[in-house]
Amino acid sequence: MEYLVIGAGGTGGCIGAYMTEAGKDVTMIARGAHLEAMQAGGLRMETTKKGNYTVRPVKAFDMEHYTGHPDVIFVCVKGYSLEETVPFIEKVAKQETVVIPLLNIYGTGGRLQKRLPGLLVTDGCIYIAGEIKEPGCLWQNGDIFRVVFGVREPSEHREVLEGIKKDLEDSGIEVLLSDHIRRDALQKFSYVSPAAACGQYYDAMAGAMQKPGEIRDTFAALIGEIDRLAHAMGISFETDIVQTNLAILDNLTPEASTSMQRDVKKGNASEMDGLIFEVVRMGKAYNVDLPMYEKIAASLESSFIREKD
Repeated sequence: MEYLVIGAGGTGGCIGAYMTEAGKDVTMIARGAHLEAMQAGGLRMETTKKGNYTVRPVKAFDMEHYTGHPDVIFVCVKGYSLEETVPFIEKVAKQETVVIPLLNIYGTGGRLQKRLPGLLVTDGCIYIAGEIKEPGCLWQNGDIFRVVFGVREPSEHREVLEGIKKDLEDSGIEVLLSDHIRRDALQKFSYVSPAAACGQYYDAMAGAMQKPGEIRDTFAALIGEIDRLAHAMGISFETDIVQTNLAILDNLTPEASTSMQRDVKKGNASEMDGLIFEVVRMGKAYNVDLPMYEKIAASLESSFIREKD
């Protein structure tokens, strides 16, 4: 199958690098200096699991110069950039193309499906700590690399999804083809949203949340509020998500942080709305009290208004 990865940052770039290494037909969409560096010298990987190495050559283009028609499209952009991918996907997709969004924001697949009614758009999420260290170089921090995807309705299932799962596994990526993607995507959200909210509130990296004390307790409390919200949505997790997410946190290197924190620190657009304020809105919609989220949202409201302006 021919794969297209939209976004070559810490999520999409790692998928593209691993699949290219494994001999899969993968093209990555990037832009600017990062694209130029990949085209010139491949994609350098600095990892805690596999060491440092370079994947070359890699196929990489910007949206204007890509002319393929892929079988599978992974959408790995930030939530605030999702809208600009829609006309591009409409242009390059075939009728049979499967679109798999792997974003931090919960419910992205369903929203994207409404914009692309002629295609199959799954839901999905990814567990990885990765970021662009410099143009042409990704830093993968920690051992976890897990892709979860699936259709929202059993009637939408296609055999091609099994083939995608196998290609990812062949590339050294752990995969779950979920039969309950609403639950499994919300479980991932139950980590990344509290991590972003807690990290931004305290200006803290993983190391501060790994130590017993107020910051770790706040992180756990935020996870508990997502758990209560899930029950109101009719979703029951199969695991203790507080303990599961604390274990994920403790597996990271102390300097790890969320992409939202890094974007805010740089003064860039961020996913603050989808990761924090959307949870508060969901709590009101489902009549669930979320005091810790409301406290953090109130403290961040002025910076969020500045970001939107």
